[in-house]
Formats: sequence, structure tokens, C-alpha cells
Amino acid sequence: MLWGLTARTMPGRPHSVLSSLWLCRRPSASRLRSRTSTPTTLGFMGFGYFLMAALITVSQGSSTAAMEIVTHFINDTIEFYKWTLTIADKRVAKWPLMDNPLPTLAISTSYLLFLWLGPKYMKNREPFQLRKTLIVYNFSMVFLNFFIFKELFMAARSASYSYICQRVDYSEDPNEVRVAGALWWYFVSKGVEYLDTVFFILRKKFNQVTFLHVYHHCTMFTLWWIGIKWVAGGQSFFGAHMNAAIHVLMYLYYGLASCGPKIQKYLWWKKYLTIVQMIQFHVTIGHTALSLYVDCDFPHWMHYSLICYAITFIVLFGNFYYQTYRRQLPRRDASSSKAGKALSNGSLNGLSKAANGAMVLGNKEEKTQESSGRRKRKGRAKRD
Repeated sequence: MLWGLTARTMPGRPHSVLSSLWLCRRPSASRLRSRTSTPTTLGFMGFGYFLMAALITVSQGSSTAAMEIVTHFINDTIEFYKWTLTIADKRVAKWPLMDNPLPTLAISTSYLLFLWLGPKYMKNREPFQLRKTLIVYNFSMVFLNFFIFKELFMAARSASYSYICQRVDYSEDPNEVRVAGALWWYFVSKGVEYLDTVFFILRKKFNQVTFLHVYHHCTMFTLWWIGIKWVAGGQSFFGAHMNAAIHVLMYLYYGLASCGPKIQKYLWWKKYLTIVQMIQFHVTIGHTALSLYVDCDFPHWMHYSLICYAITFIVLFGNFYYQTYRRQLPRRDASSSKAGKALSNGSLNGLSKAANGAMVLGNKEEKTQESSGRRKRKGRAKRD
């Protein structure tokens, strides 16, 4: 990024400094679509050059020059984004939400804004029940995710996709367009899943709105726009169709849980959903690492980003599993043992007290019987 800035030297500043920092040749479209040189890679390079130049300029005490650097950086970033659009997937260019990132960013920003304003709005209000709404919503998500899984599986099978390495085919082949369409629906489903948080807040289930919940929902929808825009096919299908299958089970659980207590007693398998999700992330890392090992013709920046992204989920879901199912077990055992001990002690104490009372009463009865027997014998002796 920031190519061509060597000619824009600031007055009174050495040309050699900026030339050495910003000497970056504009790459070709074929090079950017290759495995190693990508928009993200060059974006990080340009941002690094920008920071270095800004620090040197500020250290030399020129605020005007620093402002010019910032201005050039913003302008070149816009130009770079426009240029990356020339190598984007032309098949999805006119699809809803795919023309530019502003609608996606606006939806995600509105979601974060609702996270802040929603609890304040519900603070002094009664929680909504939304039982019928939740049943319809959750089972609708079951059908949507099943549709996505089915489309990805059938289209990938028809296109003879490899589960080890599959490059992106940008042609108008019906099977490839079908894969791209299913991935677009997967992206849309991540936006619909924002309603999970909305329903939590309206029902005042604020404890459910954790960092993991918000991080998962917000990043999935936002980052998948990038995936659909540039790589709507190839290796992208693997994680999407695996995640869609897991979400079928997940929303089936939520839908059944919304039906009431009569069904909830059969939902003992909740914790296994978390285990399956963690297995999914491990499989994702293994599959991506294998693709890198065989030097798959797919953008390497996306492979490395996906590995880092999956690691964050392993850490967060692992912490959730430990806090929910493991950490509480000793406490429950201790509390139950204490309760049992108290109960046993109480029962033993009660039995001992009752036994002591019975013994006292028995002693009293024996004493009264002995005294009455003595009186009777004395009376008989007097009469004789």
C-alpha cells in the first residue's frame, strides 16, 4: 500500500527517508490473487510504512508534515480499496449486501449500539416472554442451516470438491455458482443470528450476553463479508458446511428448550454441544494446517487468519466449558455432601434425642410402677 508516495515528499524533508520507507511497487492482480501476496498482506505492509514515516516525521517536529502523511495515507487507502474491488469475485458483486461493506458495517454497528442501549431500556421494565416467537425463530434457523448444509454438500459433491485442497473457481459453472450462493446464505444467517442477543436482552437474560457471545456473533458476520467478496468458493466451503451442521443441532436444542418444562427434562445433552463446537475448531485448525502443508492454491493469508481465529474460539469456548460444567462440579458435590452431612447429623441427633427421651420416659414409667407396687404391698401388710 502507499505506493507512489515517494514523489510526495514534504517541503524541507529529506527525500531519501520517505523513499526508503514507502518504496513499494504496485502489484498486479494475478500477484494479489496468488497464495502469498494478498490485499491483507499489503495492507499490513502499508500500515507499517505509514507508522514508521509518521513517527520519524513527528520526532523531527513537523506537525504539518505529519498531517500530510495522514492525508496521503487515507487517500491511498481509499484508492487501494477501490483497486482491490477490481480483483473481487464478479459473480457476487450485485448480490444483496455485497456491493460494498457499508451495509454490513452498519448492521454490526447497530448491533453493538443495541448492546449498550438495550439493557438501559429494559432496566425498569418487565421482561418479555416471547415464547412463541422463540419457537418460530429457533426452528426457522434449524431449517435455514439445514438448507445451507445441504446446498454446500450437494454442490461440492457435484463439482467434485476435494476436502484436502480446493482452489476457488471464479467461473460461471452452475455448481460453482451454487456453492457461492450457499456461502452467501451462510453469511446472511450470521446476520440473522444477531437476534439471539436481541432476544436475550428483551427477556432480561443479561448473564447470557457474555464476551464470547458478542465476539462470536459480531466477528462472524463482519469477517464473512470478506470471505464472500473475494473467495466465495474453494476451501471456504469446508468450515461453512461443518458449522451449518452444528448449528442445526444447536438451534434444535434452543427450539426444544423454548417449548417448556415438559421438553426441557429431555435436554440433558446441552454440554455435548459445547464439546462438538470445540471439536469443530480443532478440526478447522487441522484442516487448514494440512492445506498449508500441501501448499494448497488458496490465499495463505486466509489460512493463517483462520487458524488464529479458531484458536481464540478454542480458548473462549474452553473457558466457558470449564466455568459452566467443570468448575461448578466440586462446589455442587461439596454443597450436597454438606447438606447430606447436616441432614444425617440432624437425623442422627433427632434419633438420639428421641431415643434419650424414650429412655427417660421408660425410666419414669418403671419408677412409677415400682412405687405403686410398693404401696400396694404396704396396704396388704397393714390389712393382714
